[in-house]
Amino acid sequence: MDLGFAATSAHQGVAYSSASAAERAATLVARDRMIHKPLLFNPSRCHVDVARARQLAMYLTHVVLGQSLTSVGAAFGRDRTTVAYACALIEDMRDDAGFDADVSRLEALLEQGRG
Repeated sequence: MDLGFAATSAHQGVAYSSASAAERAATLVARDRMIHKPLLFNPSRCHVDVARARQLAMYLTHVVLGQSLTSVGAAFGRDRTTVAYACALIEDMRDDAGFDADVSRLEALLEQGRG
């Protein structure tokens, strides 16, 4: 699969390759969660906090940056079904008002191009 193709961001109308979109989301989440970014792309599951941060980064890459589940999976070294699971999990976790506010803040940063 060619990760160099351009896909349009759902919110900004800006073209990002799936790899650069994943990098943007991963950089933001790693900084916010104080996790070393390479761990988000590690093929192992790692610790729960790293796995949750990876799930959040995959969610943001798909939902905010408009990348397909397949391209997000390829960028993070995961299957598209793993990305779908991560997105569903993050959506369910957004029932918690505090977590939802935190995710909304990260979404806004990505949409503003500050991620």
